[in-house]
Amino acid sequence: MANKQPLVTIKGKKDGLILSLDDRCSFEQLIAELKTKLSVQGTYYHDDPLISVKVEAGNRYLTEEDRKEIHKIIREEKQLFVAEISSNVFTAEQVEEKVKQQQLTTLTQYIRSGQEVRVDGDILLIGDVNPGGKIIATGNIYVMGALRGIAHAGYSGQDDKVITASLMKPSQLMIADVISRDPDPNGEGTHVMEFAYVDHNTGTISVDRLQSLFRRSLESTKRS
Repeated sequence: MANKQPLVTIKGKKDGLILSLDDRCSFEQLIAELKTKLSVQGTYYHDDPLISVKVEAGNRYLTEEDRKEIHKIIREEKQLFVAEISSNVFTAEQVEEKVKQQQLTTLTQYIRSGQEVRVDGDILLIGDVNPGGKIIATGNIYVMGALRGIAHAGYSGQDDKVITASLMKPSQLMIADVISRDPDPNGEGTHVMEFAYVDHNTGTISVDRLQSLFRRSLESTKRS
């Protein structure tokens, strides 16, 4: 007789544990086996420091209550903490939000003093942002012109977004909740296309030539 397929598989990684959950059984069966597996597994790491746990639910939809229950069971093992609970299934609202985040809005206009343009996703502006004007996006901001006003990328919290401009002379830059002001508002600028990004080593916004963005993208692609 064939062995019964486990509903919960625990794999050890260098940076913690991965819990793979079967997505075909009932949630009650899954929870019962999860409790048993963690109870047995706990005897092997009871003297270890905190261990990161990533939960992979596969094609199972998890409600907020389901997630809370899984989180609670794992935290009952004193040495474990939940780093992430992932599922391949999204609600209609999550899909709609994802589409918004990935869309590109193209505008051809000048943003004058007192004006504010706000979009979901990325924005490509063919024109200038004048002093006192503001451009805001949940995604990246690309300005094919002079950026002399305020630009806020990733305003819903994503600090991996960038701001590019043909002439980078903003009164203020903001990516997620990281803020930077132009240290030399009377300067002439470099007259080369530049991009601003959050340097995670310093926690501040840095500005570099656009060629460096291409290099960063290639390096990121090679690592993935």
